[in-house]
Amino acid sequence: MVGKFDEYRSKRDFSKTPEPHSDGTGDQDGGRFVVHEHHARNLHWDLRLEHDGVLLSWALPRGIPQLPDNSANRLAVHTEDHPLEYIDFEGEIQAGEYGAGKMTIWDSGRYEAEKLRSDEVIATLLGKRMRGRYALFQTRGKNWMIHRMNPPLDPGRVLMPDDLRPMLPRRGKLPRNQEAYGFEIAWGGLRTLVWCEPGHIRKCEARGLDEPVSLFPELRPVARALGMTEAVLDGELVVMGGDGRPSASKLRERKRASSESVAKRLSGESPATLMLFDVPFLDGRRTMELSYRQRRGLLEGLGLAGDSWQTPSYHRGDGAELLDAARERGLAGLVAKRLDSRYEPGRSDSWIKVEA
Repeated sequence: MVGKFDEYRSKRDFSKTPEPHSDGTGDQDGGRFVVHEHHARNLHWDLRLEHDGVLLSWALPRGIPQLPDNSANRLAVHTEDHPLEYIDFEGEIQAGEYGAGKMTIWDSGRYEAEKLRSDEVIATLLGKRMRGRYALFQTRGKNWMIHRMNPPLDPGRVLMPDDLRPMLPRRGKLPRNQEAYGFEIAWGGLRTLVWCEPGHIRKCEARGLDEPVSLFPELRPVARALGMTEAVLDGELVVMGGDGRPSASKLRERKRASSESVAKRLSGESPATLMLFDVPFLDGRRTMELSYRQRRGLLEGLGLAGDSWQTPSYHRGDGAELLDAARERGLAGLVAKRLDSRYEPGRSDSWIKVEA
């Protein structure tokens, strides 16, 4: 039994890490599993299955598939066996140590294995969040895949669409019935859509740019902030000048970065902020049929506020007052959005851009 944990022990200094140092005598209850959310250098999830006195372990850098579709399969990297005591472990592994970062229990429960071989596992997991029949199968070396085999817990869940296009405002004046509208600041930035999957950005589109995330690397952690949540985020990328107002010249400079190293340097000198204002897809659901007011509620519920992204509030009514404030601050103007408007890709009369 001691030999089973040689690799586990060789990677850790137990005088510095709070992780359990097993002697192989942990409680062997049988049939338990745990999923750890591990905020290491790269956010990932660790799936561990109790078997034969150890926790069989896989790192899931792209999260857990929610649909029984091959395109939804996720990479699972087989890692060293962990001691049984790890099933209850939560804590902060200090910087400089293997796996440094915060580790919390994302889900736990019991599992029933149909097949458990050295290159394939088929099991039904009975947790609160991870609940269903899954297959883990080896593809090459330590690289495995995890596939969901039965329908999702949410029967209405769908794959994240690739073909979303932004909804665009028409130019105009303040609407007469201002109480029917929500008013947002028009930042004069770069319109950007971000497809976020667990732990990473799958895709990002910004007008005129081939690889926005390469030019704006400060965007990458927004997917980390969402955790296991899938979302398509809609907003404007803005670079502030020394006067605290959006700077068109600094934004142009960022867009023209000649290499990723230059982009990284500029991100430190002239950081960009993604001003978020919509979420046309969230956790397996197209939200485009919902009203603007409902979508804003969902977006605000995500609590997205960080160094490189914000969710500025909108104002119901009071458009004239907000427009005056935008003029005083030297901002581009406002966007008036009907509170009952759906998300309609392309230009729409439901959104009006009012210049300051």
